[in-house]
Formats: sequence, C-alpha cells, structure tokens
Amino acid sequence: MREKVKKSIRPILFVLGGAAVGLGYYYLVGCSTGGCVITSSPWSAMGYMGLVGALLSGVFGKGCAGQCNM
Repeated sequence: MREKVKKSIRPILFVLGGAAVGLGYYYLVGCSTGGCVITSSPWSAMGYMGLVGALLSGVFGKGCAGQCNM
C-alpha cells in the first residue's frame, strides 16, 4: 500500500502544479474576448495545464531502474 502512495505522489503534485500554472496563466495572460479555447475560462486553462503536468510527470520520472520489459 505504501508503495502505491509513493508512486502516485509525483503525478498528483505535477497535476496540481500544472493546474496552478494554468490558473496563473488565465489571470495574467488570459483572453479578454473569450474566443481563445484554452484561456477563455479558468477551468479549461487549469484542465489543460494539469494534463500537461501529468504528461511531464512521466517524462521526469525515475525510469524503470532495470525492471523494464524492453
């Protein structure tokens, strides 16, 4: 159980960090006309950047440490 929690901490932190960056981007840059798909609402900006954070958590992971199937 403890290993599952340890493995899920990094992606959760990256998703939360990405969502925070998305919210900051919405408020600092944003889209005043509402025509921009990503930055027209804070929820879409947070969702998009949270997804980017989830993808980056896999890129910056520790790897498989000799247990890969390749």
